[in-house]
Order: sequence, then structure tokens, then C-alpha cells
Amino acid sequence: MRKAKILYKDEESGVLTQHDDGTFTFAYTDTWLADSNKPGISLTMPKIEKEFHSKFLFPFFFQMLPEGANKQAACKLNRIDPSDYFGLLMATAKYDSIGAVRVIKTGK
Repeated sequence: MRKAKILYKDEESGVLTQHDDGTFTFAYTDTWLADSNKPGISLTMPKIEKEFHSKFLFPFFFQMLPEGANKQAACKLNRIDPSDYFGLLMATAKYDSIGAVRVIKTGK
């Protein structure tokens, strides 16, 4: 199992988990849910208490991945298999991502 903190404007909003069977879960933190001024990070993942489950990396996070030559360079530089989307997301979306959301590796 691998986990990543999801930051929205540098505040932790949720946790993205890749389970050992390859499925994914996203859940907002209790603190984020308790603050009515905090938005959902995506229209496809509205701010609600339930966990979101998927057999594949959620499209919202998948669209944050580099493509083409940039993907090849990032995979080679970070020694990541090109089909390891979660690993690539953690390696590339922690500092300079488009929009307000960043992804920070938390450990196992």
C-alpha cells in the first residue's frame, strides 16, 4: 500500500491511497470536511464524507501526469516504470503542478 497527502493551496485536504491490489481510494481529511469554507478538490470528487474508490488512478490525478517526452524523461530520471502512474504522480506533482493541488508522498 502506498499513500500520498493531497494538498490544496498548501493545506492538506485528503489522502490518496493505492492498495496492494492496485485499486485506489481518496478521502478528505476530517479537518477539511469540518471547514465549510474549504472546497472540494474536483467536481468529480465533491467534498463529502464517503471515500471514493476506483480500479484505476482517478482521472483528476491522472490528468496531472506528464506526457510524451516529459513522461519519458521523468520516468528515466526517477527510475519509475512508465506504467506506475501513482509513482509518477508522487514524483512529479509534489512541487510544480498546474492548479492548486499538489501530491506529497507519505510513506507506506
